[in-house]
Amino acid sequence: MVLIAGAAQPPFNRRKDGSNFRDWAETAYLAAVADAEIGPGDIDALVVASESDFFSLQINPASVIADDLGLAGGLAGGLAGVATMRVEGGGATGQLAVHAAVQQILSGTARRVAVIGVEGAASSLPAAAVIDLYGMSFDAWTDGMTGTTATALYGLSAQCYMAETGATATDFARVAVQNRQHARGNPNAHLPLDTTVDDVLNSPVVAAPYHRLDCSPISDGAAALILAAAGAVPAGRAGAARITGIGAASDRINLGARDNPGRFAAKTQAMQRACAMAGIRPADIGVAELYDSYSGAQLQGIDALGLSGDVLAEHRDGGFGAGGRLPVNLSGGLLGQGAPTGAVGVAQVATCARLLEGRYHTGSDIGARYGLADTHGGVATTAAVTVLTQGDA
Repeated sequence: MVLIAGAAQPPFNRRKDGSNFRDWAETAYLAAVADAEIGPGDIDALVVASESDFFSLQINPASVIADDLGLAGGLAGGLAGVATMRVEGGGATGQLAVHAAVQQILSGTARRVAVIGVEGAASSLPAAAVIDLYGMSFDAWTDGMTGTTATALYGLSAQCYMAETGATATDFARVAVQNRQHARGNPNAHLPLDTTVDDVLNSPVVAAPYHRLDCSPISDGAAALILAAAGAVPAGRAGAARITGIGAASDRINLGARDNPGRFAAKTQAMQRACAMAGIRPADIGVAELYDSYSGAQLQGIDALGLSGDVLAEHRDGGFGAGGRLPVNLSGGLLGQGAPTGAVGVAQVATCARLLEGRYHTGSDIGARYGLADTHGGVATTAAVTVLTQGDA
């Protein structure tokens, strides 16, 4: 069992103020340390989540960030340099970094670990270059170098899912509308938009069935967590939410090599592993932050994670909205809150922890005992999920 001793997520957006990833990482880290009611000298290890060196123009960003934060060795006062590592796994980068920190604590090699997710995709390169780079995050030989885009691959998967389940473009558009409505209550959101289903369906087609408003934005930002072993937090944080299960899995990278390109099989395996570790069933989850890089991917994700017996019927009845049986992406998700890749999974865990503790932006108690943070890289090629529990559970 690992406690979420502290969490912070400054706004996700497109930065035009001359700041860069190092500034955002420091802002998030200092806020998380303050939230945990500890000092920098209490940190044993640092895990940095960053998807691409092309965005930061910094190979080995973890060492640079450790130095910036005063966690490197050789500093005045004799502070020993903390163990430092960088994690990368496409869209699953942030969640995998959380897993790496959990594993350090459970192994006994660290008592308190800082996790910082950061990405500067929106402001460092032209949008066309970012799209090309994301294409390289699939199989560069067969996809990226041929000009195949992430949206095209997600679109092909979504079409397979639609043919099998009867999902429609309107169903997908409802996801985009709902998540951006959720984002309107989130002061840290990139796209807190008031849109309609018609707005989504009338926006330009990018790759069928996806329209522009079905797609998450390219964002800048950072998020940070302080994870700690039981007994390694101040009395004021003893009731913090905790991580009780983690799970990860992988699938074939090429959609055509999969048994069913419309299904996220790796996500199903990752969820089974996380639930087994936590000792729960998917039906026990009461709130979830899911990887909605595209609107249809949220429905595919709910299906793969086993969170609903009839995903489409429940979605159409509002079951995944703020007042539904299982609120999904109350932050706005990637579609509304934003998508700085390395920071996404870290921010998801921060959001779930605060929702379970009743200290999210709305300040309300959602009444959930278990929360789920879910990410994936590629078209659910690398899946990673985290189960969280209320502090008194």
